[in-house]
Amino acid sequence: QYKKVFLTFYRTPWCAPIKVKHGDARCRTPRGEQYKNVMGTRCKIHCKQGYEAQNTEVVCMASKHWSSNYACREIRCPKLNMPVNGGYKCSDGSYFNSRCEFFCSPGYSLKGQKTATCQHNKEWSGAVPTCVDIDPPKIKCPNVKDKWAEPGKLTARVTWDSPEGVDTADGILTDVILKGKPSKSDFPEGLHKMSYTVFDRAGNKGSCRFNVRVRVRRCSPLFAPDNGYMKCDSDKDNYGANCEFSCTGGYELQGSAARVCQHGLTWSGADTTCAPMNINVGVRTAAALLDQFYEKRRLLIISAPTAANHNYRFQMTNLQHAQCGLDLRHVTVIEVVGIYPTQVGRIRHRLLPPGLALQLRLLLQIPQRSFQMVLVDKQGMDKQRYPFPITAAELFTTIDTFPIRKDEMVLQQEAGQTCQS
Repeated sequence: QYKKVFLTFYRTPWCAPIKVKHGDARCRTPRGEQYKNVMGTRCKIHCKQGYEAQNTEVVCMASKHWSSNYACREIRCPKLNMPVNGGYKCSDGSYFNSRCEFFCSPGYSLKGQKTATCQHNKEWSGAVPTCVDIDPPKIKCPNVKDKWAEPGKLTARVTWDSPEGVDTADGILTDVILKGKPSKSDFPEGLHKMSYTVFDRAGNKGSCRFNVRVRVRRCSPLFAPDNGYMKCDSDKDNYGANCEFSCTGGYELQGSAARVCQHGLTWSGADTTCAPMNINVGVRTAAALLDQFYEKRRLLIISAPTAANHNYRFQMTNLQHAQCGLDLRHVTVIEVVGIYPTQVGRIRHRLLPPGLALQLRLLLQIPQRSFQMVLVDKQGMDKQRYPFPITAAELFTTIDTFPIRKDEMVLQQEAGQTCQS
């Protein structure tokens, strides 16, 4: 009786018929019964691609229930991490065969694989890429127009608005560096190449370049007149420059003593020349004669009783080859030869009346009957007397010690006026 009940127990459907959605079950009964859900039936669960069984094998239990859940669940990969400064879009979430495409925020570029697919092993086909900031920041340099220097100056103050860089990523700039002088600086004449450089937090660099050009209005250059000097301020020929002229001793200035470079790039005043002194030997007194040389020339008065005087002849021969040195030192030689009333005076080729020659000897207390030479400076002072001839070198050495002469030497050196004598 027990055996009959046992066999009936195993041959009768017992558990609910097994139906696997998205898969199938392959069952084996204990004795090959017709029904595949009798007690003791073992079923292996097979899911189609993209699904997995919760349990790969189930058994029909005495409780009339299968031993565990046998449903096929869709395969699902772990949720992807969101890339920093980026994101992704998936075709089917995290489920099997879902294809996810990664993207980055503006200003960032993708580093790594662009896509990842959920695979059968529940793993993504690729790692999550990173979004890196490789785009350089942008900066636009100012457009600075050419500037003209101010009157009397060789510089111009140039001002511009400092540019602001723009970062396409997070908008944060760490450094803005200017190469060159800053805005509101004085720039000298010429072309100045400038640049701005900006850096973002990722170390990317952006730069731009611009030029600052300063121009100087200039007149045509002036030159020192022959036998004269020119002294200019600023840069000699720029707008607002002032040039002053003077003549060497024995020459008189004609034209403008000072000229200014004007805005129209022309010089004010008239051309400057230095003309030789016009010595008036027709004056009535020796004092009037000497006044013509005041602050202009030094005088060397050579007096001798006769033209045959040995000292006189030696002195004149010595000075004959020193005319360049005399002119360089602004020395005019006046000769007075003879005894009144037959005495004769002359300045180079211009003869002095006998009476004027006599007055000159009396004024300077020069004896008529012996050789004597008197050196008078530009202020009319009797600086040195010589009762005997001297060499030109000795004379020049004495004159070069005069205070005014030292200033003259500086001017002559600047003007390139030299003499071999």
